[in-house]
Amino acid sequence: MDKQELGAFLRSRRERLRPRDVGLPPGSRRRTPGLRREEVAVLAHISTEYYVRLEQGRAPRPSGEVLSGIAGALRLTDAESDHLHVLAGTAPSRGGPHRRDVRPSILALLERLPQTAAFVTSAAFEVLAWNDLAAALMEDFSTLAPKDRNLARRAFFGSARADAELYGISDAAEFRHHVVMRLRSTLARYPSDSAVIDLVDELRDGSPEFARLWERHDVRAAPMLTKTFRHPVVGEITLDCDSLTLTDRDQSLVLYSAPPGSRDAEVLALLNVLGAESVSASR
Repeated sequence: MDKQELGAFLRSRRERLRPRDVGLPPGSRRRTPGLRREEVAVLAHISTEYYVRLEQGRAPRPSGEVLSGIAGALRLTDAESDHLHVLAGTAPSRGGPHRRDVRPSILALLERLPQTAAFVTSAAFEVLAWNDLAAALMEDFSTLAPKDRNLARRAFFGSARADAELYGISDAAEFRHHVVMRLRSTLARYPSDSAVIDLVDELRDGSPEFARLWERHDVRAAPMLTKTFRHPVVGEITLDCDSLTLTDRDQSLVLYSAPPGSRDAEVLALLNVLGAESVSASR
C-alpha cells in the first residue's frame, strides 16, 4: 500500500468534482475547489475521520468494499478505480524490474510486416525492438545508446536535432500527456523497479511540464487512432495507429499502417525503399 500516493490521488479526484456532479446542492461559498471530505465520506458510506486519514496517508489498508464505495463517490472511471486498488495494495503489483526482453516470435513478426512500421516498447517507453520501416519513419534506433531510445525522455527533453522533435508528430502535447499517465500506472505496478523510479524522478526534476502533468494524477489515456508525421524526406504522412498489449511481459507492440491504395500507403512504401540510412543522411 502506497499511503502517500493513495492520499494524493484521492485528493486530486475529490478536488476535480463539483457538488452538482454528485447531486449535491452548491451550498455556501467554498474556500477550496471540489467536494468537501465529509461529503465524499457520506457518499462512500464511511466515516469522515477515516476518509481524512486516508487522504493524509495515516489510515490502514482499506477493504475492497470501502474502495468500491470511494470509487463510486468520486465518480472514478474503470481505469481510475483499478489504479486506486493498485495504490491501496488490494490489486497485485509486480516485484522487481519489468521485462525488457522481447519474445522471439514478436521479433520475427516485426520482420514479416513489410508495409507496416512496427516497434515494441517496454512499460517505461523504452524502444526494445523495431523493424526497418519504423527506423525509416522515426529514426535508426540502432545508432542510439539504450538510454536515448526512451520515448518518454524524447517527449519531454527533445532531441539534439531540433527538426526531429518527437519525429514531427502533430499530437505531441497529447502524446506527452499519454506518457505521464502510462508512467504513473507503471510506477504503481512496479514500485521497486529502480529504472522506473529513476526515470520518473529525472523527468519530474528536469521538465516543468512533466511535473505539472504528474500532479494531475490522471491515469486514463484516450486511444490514439491515427498519427500524422511531418517527415523530413517524404513530407506529411497520416497513419493508422494501433497499440497491442503483450500481456505476459507488460510490453506494447505499436503498429503504424495506411489503408491500401491510399496516398499515405504509397508514401510508406517509398520510405520502405529509401530505408533508414538514406533518411538519416538527409536529416
